[in-house]
Amino acid sequence: QVQLVESGGGLVQAGGSLTLSCAASGRTVISYALGWFRQAPGKEREFVAVISYSGSSTHYRDSVKGRFTISRDNAKDTVYLQMNSLKSEDTAVYYCAAASNMATMVLHEYDYWGQGTQVTVSS
Repeated sequence: QVQLVESGGGLVQAGGSLTLSCAASGRTVISYALGWFRQAPGKEREFVAVISYSGSSTHYRDSVKGRFTISRDNAKDTVYLQMNSLKSEDTAVYYCAAASNMATMVLHEYDYWGQGTQVTVSS
């Protein structure tokens, strides 16, 4: 089993930056694609970004391209999400997830999920 724990969320003003971290334990995720999703109140959970197991491939939802950067440190079994130029519409609970298959943007293809960390962007 893989346990994922997110950290780094908080309250930030619009235009500010935050870096989320997600550390895996229980089993290495070096062979897993790692993704970030988010869920705003009253909305469905949506894909944000994913990075392949090697780190050579990344994908982003259109609304965060150029502002968010996903990266991973396989020696630490950790994935990061650097978020810049934050907007009020980025407010959500952010979840990291691990997929044993290819890097995917599809929620149900992920095998393990963290508990989430709240990001609130004030305008």
